[in-house]
Amino acid sequence: MNTMLRKSVLGIAGLAFAGGVFAGPIAAHADTPVAAGKPVAAVQADKPDTSKLIPHGVQGAQSHIDLNGEQVSNAKAIIAATKKAGLPERAAVISIATSLQESKLENLGHLGDKNDHDSLGLFQQRPSSGWGTPEQITDPEHSTLAFLKGLKQVDGWQDMPLTDAAQTVQVSAYPDAYAQWEQQAADLVAQHWTS
Repeated sequence: MNTMLRKSVLGIAGLAFAGGVFAGPIAAHADTPVAAGKPVAAVQADKPDTSKLIPHGVQGAQSHIDLNGEQVSNAKAIIAATKKAGLPERAAVISIATSLQESKLENLGHLGDKNDHDSLGLFQQRPSSGWGTPEQITDPEHSTLAFLKGLKQVDGWQDMPLTDAAQTVQVSAYPDAYAQWEQQAADLVAQHWTS
């Protein structure tokens, strides 16, 4: 083999080797964000930010209940309806906290003598108050969208403490009771918003 050809082959092989060594480690870090020459931690954009879920911090002592599969499904239905309405995570927190207070996230039918007037569903909405038919009110999507429609009509709901926003929609005899569910509602939204 002539000397010139031999040097060319070895030179190309050397470049290929050097390129492989440098391409490996450099390529492995190619998708790591860099700012001013320093790696930056990647942030998952889909996960709700706690400051959006509980912007005012929780108010008062917090309650918590263990949820069964049906209750978790109802929480997920509230989150899905909130997304369908085009509202942010905070609206889902308010909705779930309201439902935790009103029904413990159980889709209540008519309770007979124990019934509070004609209240039904996740939010204890009443057909006689214009929330919809009993069938609509006991549909988690419909009842959530009805609640959210009321919430959107509250000026500044995004900046209100949870219990004030919920009470303005619900007009409960126990206006401060919603606050106790804020942490559990926020935890449910954080866990299921992206699922």
